[in-house]
Amino acid sequence: MEKVIGAPARTGRAPGLLFRPFVWLIRGLGFIARVLLLAWATLAIHFSNLPWPWARTLTAVAFLAFGIWSLWIARWPRRNLAFAAAFLAVVAWFVAIPPSHHRPWRPEVAVMPRATIDGDRVHITGVRNFDYRSRSDFTVRYEERDVSLSHLYGIDFFVSYFWPDSPVGHTFLSFLFDDAPPLAISIETRPEVGEGFDPLPSLFKQFELIYLVGEERDIVAVRTNYRREQVFLYPMRTSPDRARRLFLVYLERINELADRPEWYHLLSNSCTVNIVRYANRVGRQGGFDLRHMFNGWIDRYLYSAGVVDTSLPFDELRRRSNIDAAAQEGGTGPGFSERIRRSLPGAR
Repeated sequence: MEKVIGAPARTGRAPGLLFRPFVWLIRGLGFIARVLLLAWATLAIHFSNLPWPWARTLTAVAFLAFGIWSLWIARWPRRNLAFAAAFLAVVAWFVAIPPSHHRPWRPEVAVMPRATIDGDRVHITGVRNFDYRSRSDFTVRYEERDVSLSHLYGIDFFVSYFWPDSPVGHTFLSFLFDDAPPLAISIETRPEVGEGFDPLPSLFKQFELIYLVGEERDIVAVRTNYRREQVFLYPMRTSPDRARRLFLVYLERINELADRPEWYHLLSNSCTVNIVRYANRVGRQGGFDLRHMFNGWIDRYLYSAGVVDTSLPFDELRRRSNIDAAAQEGGTGPGFSERIRRSLPGAR
């Protein structure tokens, strides 16, 4: 009789053992979610628009301490509601921080370009064409350019690395014309005087967005010749019609930004993310790829998608697509654009 009575007790414990890993998983996910919410709100306060750095730091530390107390230490029944209310207040504050066109901009980003389209003719103001003596010593020069849509025939894709072979870099395009020099357009942050790019603050409304339009002897050469970045150039396999449609998308965005500022965001409003977004609008096939975010590997993605030259093995294509030596050997004088393309695989 004791065995009969004891048997159900052993059976009753089995479901608890089976569900215990799921309980641990749920608790673990809940812990991670709380940590992420607390970290985001603390950083949002630290990078907020409070005018005094000490006030931002002090308020962020106070919120962090309150969050730790309310989420893990306090035994007060409504502690989670208190944290939720404080968190929502930070979110509302953060959302209300507006971008601006009126700041003490660095000269490299001081002028917002604008485009006027009149049939086949496109007139662009604010085209950058600086003369550099070093990366920080240059003559500021913004110009105007007229190009014809009917003479636009192709696109070249640039990948620039701040550190050699890093999984993260900078990407931008050049639009090619058969009757005029290429026109480079680079989607970048708009830093103020004394600022430089920093990936973490870029997630918290620290930089406005700009589409730099410029001559390749500026936009490309400042990276190859003066910042000494590692730069690769890939001619794209695309039709003139698709190149023109993409150019018009860029011009539309340039004018939108000139009329209404936007925040740069590393994950949602940045160089490669937007290039892929606009390529989707003109017919790109395929979904999201991790290399859209880790854009140091974007050339591998382009190769796998067949939109760059695939007649060579990828490693050989990449080796021959590095333009640093060609850019540096003749400086930024006449013929710069032709020189960097002279021995490219797939060049038109």
